[in-house]
Amino acid sequence: MKMEHVPVLLNEVLEFLDPNPGDLIIDGTINGGGHSRAILEKILPSGKLLGVDLDPAILKTTKKRLKEFAKEKSGSLEDSIILVNGNYADLPEIIKTQELPKAEGLLIDLGFSSEQIEQSGRGFSFERDEPLLMTYNDSIPPVKEIIRSLDEEELADVIFKLGGERLSRRIAKAIKESGRKKKIETSLELAEIIRRAVPRNYERGRINPATRTFQALRIFANDELGNLEKVLVNLKSILNKNGRAIFISFHSLEDRLIKNYFRDQEKTGELKILTKKPISPSLSEIKSNPRSRSAKLRAVVIN
Repeated sequence: MKMEHVPVLLNEVLEFLDPNPGDLIIDGTINGGGHSRAILEKILPSGKLLGVDLDPAILKTTKKRLKEFAKEKSGSLEDSIILVNGNYADLPEIIKTQELPKAEGLLIDLGFSSEQIEQSGRGFSFERDEPLLMTYNDSIPPVKEIIRSLDEEELADVIFKLGGERLSRRIAKAIKESGRKKKIETSLELAEIIRRAVPRNYERGRINPATRTFQALRIFANDELGNLEKVLVNLKSILNKNGRAIFISFHSLEDRLIKNYFRDQEKTGELKILTKKPISPSLSEIKSNPRSRSAKLRAVVIN
């Protein structure tokens, strides 16, 4: 069944971002455009939205979706929305190329949308038989090549460090042994290898055995932590004084990186933290959108 993209922590994003008419707001991971549509409600007709995403297919779909919405509000997509196929880590260069000033607000949602899982055909899901790519575009080496190029110890380290998978050694060994017999080409092939490598009562059935390994390989393939570090250190190149930055993470490594950077920068007076503790979804949001359960929102304002 096709799943509709649901923006996570939408009310909280609007509260901390505080977008106003005429503002320039950047959605660095525009995905399905759920957050951006709500932001446009606040900044149109005189404001601008810069939306960036690595996935060209998602960007194409989102452009159509927002075009209709912007027409209703302001009559012109070109005047109010700029969409760029790119990496949020490169935002200072994107802003310069687009001849834009610094922004009043920045949103980085580090989750990937249900549309990418359901429709991308790139192997993000361990429940679908798709090419084992797990990258957002074709400029990045796919996971099927990565698991061949890493040796067993390197692969185990990736699965343990980025996925928190305690059976990483066993899983890496199974992947390398299977790969020597036959190249692993699809997501279902990899998921089945992982399933056979772990005990039958793995995690007492709470999660699919492939969950943490797939997460680790996706993070590694797309250098998600490296990209996050780049955008954090460039916040003052992206935002005006008193500009606000909102980060939504879904992984403890991401959240720790954001928390530590914000803490260190607040000590030096570069920014002010607006969320002393991360904001999590309400029980009602988790019930209506189970994928939101691990989301954590942190917000700062630039001094």
